[in-house]
Amino acid sequence: MAKEFSRTRRVADQIQRNMAELIQMELGDPRLGMVTVTAVEVSREFESARVYFTVLGKDLSDKSQIEETTAALNHAAGFLRSALAKRLKLRTTPKLVFIYDSSIEHASKLTALINSAVNKTSGNKPDDS
Repeated sequence: MAKEFSRTRRVADQIQRNMAELIQMELGDPRLGMVTVTAVEVSREFESARVYFTVLGKDLSDKSQIEETTAALNHAAGFLRSALAKRLKLRTTPKLVFIYDSSIEHASKLTALINSAVNKTSGNKPDDS
């Protein structure tokens, strides 16, 4: 059982590296900005792979840009799958599904909240000197 997980994880890591390269070098879609592949989850039978990504340099508060990037990647999924098949030594290449990873956005918001809370509490403390 542990060996299966290990192979699945290794394949997911390889897909992540290859996807990052392929998106950067092979896709010329103007709807794509600086796309970063953050994680890949592969099903046990290698039928499908969820490719999580984030976009740097765009206004992420505008959900239409995120939807546009997701649509562009999912539109190119067939091309990316065939290019991935040439690089991977698997019997079947997983079907690719691209999902926007909002964890970085959430982390940024949490950091801002923590910083604002720290600044408020440090401003209310009396000086002991």
